[in-house]
Amino acid sequence: MSAEAADRVAVSGSRPSTPPQTSWFEFLLDEMLLENHLQKSHPDPVPVQLVIQFLEQAAKPSVNEQNQVQPPADNRRNRTLKLLALKVAAHLKWDLDVLEKGLTIPVLNMLLNELLCVSKVPPGVKHVDLDLSTLPPTTAMAVIIYNRWAIRTIVLSSFPEKQTKPGPHQMNMDYMVLCHCLLLQLKEQAADSIMVLEGSLGLKKDFYIHTLRTLDLLAADPSTANGETESSTAGLRISADELHCQVHYDLGGIFFQQGCSDQLAYEKAREHFQQTRELLLKFDLTLHVHLDEKRLAGYWNACRALTGALDPSDTQLNPYGQINIIEGSSFPQALVEAFIKDNVSLKHLVRGLDEVCHKLCVCNAVRDALQGEVLSVRFHQLLHKPRKHVVDFMLEVCTRSLDKDRSSETSKRKMVIFLKCVGLKPHLVFVVTAHKLFTELLKEEDRKILVEQMRKRSATVNLCAKPLPSFYDIPAAASVNIGQLEQQLILCLDARRIRQILIELHSMAERPFWRVNNKWEVPPDYINVILNIKDNLTKDLVYILMAKGLHCITVKDFAHTRQLFSACLELVTEFSPKLRQVMLNEMLLLEVRAHETGVAEGSNVRPPPDLVSRVRGYLEMRIHDLPLRQIVGEECVAFMLNWRENEYLTLQVPQQLVMNNPYIKLGQLLASTCKELPGPKESRRTAKELWEVVVQICSVSNQHKRNSDGRVSLIKQRESSMGILQRSRFITFIKKLREPLVLTTLISLFVRFHSIVRDDIVNEVTAEYLAIWPSTLANMQAVDVEAVAVTVKELVTYALTLNPNNQSWLITQADIYFVTNQYSAALHFYLQAGAVCSDFFTKAVAPDVYTDQVAVLCQFLREVDYMTAFKALQEQNSHDAMDSFYDYIWDVTILEYLTHIHHKRGESEKRQIAIKAIGQTELNASNPEEVLQLAAQKRKKKFLQAMAKLYF
Repeated sequence: MSAEAADRVAVSGSRPSTPPQTSWFEFLLDEMLLENHLQKSHPDPVPVQLVIQFLEQAAKPSVNEQNQVQPPADNRRNRTLKLLALKVAAHLKWDLDVLEKGLTIPVLNMLLNELLCVSKVPPGVKHVDLDLSTLPPTTAMAVIIYNRWAIRTIVLSSFPEKQTKPGPHQMNMDYMVLCHCLLLQLKEQAADSIMVLEGSLGLKKDFYIHTLRTLDLLAADPSTANGETESSTAGLRISADELHCQVHYDLGGIFFQQGCSDQLAYEKAREHFQQTRELLLKFDLTLHVHLDEKRLAGYWNACRALTGALDPSDTQLNPYGQINIIEGSSFPQALVEAFIKDNVSLKHLVRGLDEVCHKLCVCNAVRDALQGEVLSVRFHQLLHKPRKHVVDFMLEVCTRSLDKDRSSETSKRKMVIFLKCVGLKPHLVFVVTAHKLFTELLKEEDRKILVEQMRKRSATVNLCAKPLPSFYDIPAAASVNIGQLEQQLILCLDARRIRQILIELHSMAERPFWRVNNKWEVPPDYINVILNIKDNLTKDLVYILMAKGLHCITVKDFAHTRQLFSACLELVTEFSPKLRQVMLNEMLLLEVRAHETGVAEGSNVRPPPDLVSRVRGYLEMRIHDLPLRQIVGEECVAFMLNWRENEYLTLQVPQQLVMNNPYIKLGQLLASTCKELPGPKESRRTAKELWEVVVQICSVSNQHKRNSDGRVSLIKQRESSMGILQRSRFITFIKKLREPLVLTTLISLFVRFHSIVRDDIVNEVTAEYLAIWPSTLANMQAVDVEAVAVTVKELVTYALTLNPNNQSWLITQADIYFVTNQYSAALHFYLQAGAVCSDFFTKAVAPDVYTDQVAVLCQFLREVDYMTAFKALQEQNSHDAMDSFYDYIWDVTILEYLTHIHHKRGESEKRQIAIKAIGQTELNASNPEEVLQLAAQKRKKKFLQAMAKLYF
């Protein structure tokens, strides 16, 4: 071996060898490895990379014996991988700042959904419907963390994206589509997430979140761990103040983001940021609060400026805040008015305007110089023949704009370049070079060299001076042009101008301009088709025209939508039959929504035959590899039901479409049932089919697993896959209907359904056409009882928003409140129903309006229901037996019971009121029947009118 070779071996042997990176599967083999790995000072791989590796492996699809791709198996390996990912997040103390920086949206979504699952969050129930105060601490905390992430992701997605080199994920079209779909879903649920977090602020108890210990307990024995995690000592304790501080900060962020479209949201954001600041002051050491205090300060100042809450005496105001205080005063408006008058006259009628303009120009020029930007033409013109006070002011601004002790060397160097530029003017060279700032910024030798250069250069410039070029002769920086054009692109709604802007942008830079604005969204069904367009300019144009058109629909700007969609249709017709049909479908949806919006605003004009024909054409369309949005079919079916096209839906829709499109199937069943009402018993066949479809939609399926000891246990319930629609989509569809008979039919169905699952034969909810529905259920255990109860309430409440004077719906709503023991609300709707049918109680109330269930109006029954009346009167907080209404009671037995109950409670004043009411001569039992009836009628009328005034 040569000496050189020996040296190389020695050197290499003396270097510390880099340990190989631990592979993900090693953590499956050694239970203690993960915890030991995470305790290292510099673990490799780092925690967030481990989360990605664990979840990617757990989400890998499997292949069966027939070589068919199957969803990831629910086996021990995959469950352990998911648990390992959760344990890494627990090690990071569920810090969303860290997780968001290291994980993509889909991966973090998968992680937090696993957290919800292991934390026993009830599946199939919206988080907004959960009562956090009744949930175990770790369960409530999991819900809060998920919804915090949801609104934070929406806020982060609204920030401008940096144009970077495309990484592996950006190159993956499926990944982009997945992110887009998840963001859409989070935005749709944003209002619910906000409500959940606002509800958490009302909880004053401490919270607990899963740690490695509690997750190990879950792995060992789920049943024991659940009990353990419900105790107040399991998991990592988070104080109420710490959680509230974090939630206030996150809510402030989402409300601030919404402020651009809702000015009141800025007020809410300011209140939340104020609460955040106040809570932060409480903490000596914030172990579990992770927020950017600089960003909080920025948010706080911005909110105060935007809501006019700035304090001029605040010494900590930044320049932006000071400017906003000035803007809030009368000074700026007066100045603007002065400028406008000056523009009208084209003479300097208002003294001092030139001086103000010059000072503004100088301040902007110094700022441009410090930012390394090109000085404006206006400033160069100002220096051409400046007055002495302008030069003095400019040097003063330069001095005050530079903190000589704290400014960076870069800033000082830029200021020198600026002064040199100014000194090139022959008449300014001596003034600039003699100024104190110039002498302070440069050493003597450098100063002499630069002064000599400036003198020579200024002389040269003076000898060959040329007229200053016009503004348009000076080329702007490309980045400035691109920024300005992108801003125009965001604001523009003219299709031709959008195309022109895109052509200009593509001549400057080759990048995807459809991503300029994160609020441009197209349906996930169309993304692949659009992004597969080869020509980048065409791709941008199609995407932006569609996104802008869809946004205009949401704000009911149908005129601009028509223009944008027409231009897009004309464009895609040239190269893509598939996209042409997509645009025709979207234009049909536009016209349907425009017409339905007109109806909602009071128009009774029937849709034109052409529109009805186009809707029929869509419903009969044969699909050949065409991306379809469910919402188009959904709204077309709702449109046909709303305009009573029952004959068409019942007889003319091709059977193949009925089988393939759940909305058409549902529409056909509704149309058939309504068409035969009220019909013979044969009509119940169609009603029974509709009944079975709805029962399946409201059913759940139980998922079981086999434990290591061979026992089978129930682990979760989820919506049954047998239903033609998910319940949430079914509710959304119902809320597009407005035809009274269709709504009455659905209300009738759900009232019967609710009565069966509630199994209460004493207190029945009434509705029309109940007799057409089955009276039993074949599989009661499979029904989601809570879902049925929620749906019937939502349905009746929605129907009453369309027609608050429908007597049948009012009685149904009152009955629902009654059977759920909400007597005050029940009374409100019973009274409203009576008022509707009696012209505000000026006529007699029909006997079928108030049934035996109206306990609060028990005197109105042919046989007074004393048991119910006495039960209601015994309620200490009863609103329907207030002593101020005793003069309206004509039944002596009830009055006698009142005296007894007040005596028992020691309420002597109320007892005297009741005794006085009994003593009225016209209530004497010895009076003729006619007198007693007259007294009853008089009190009945006054009582109902008084109650109606109280509630309406």
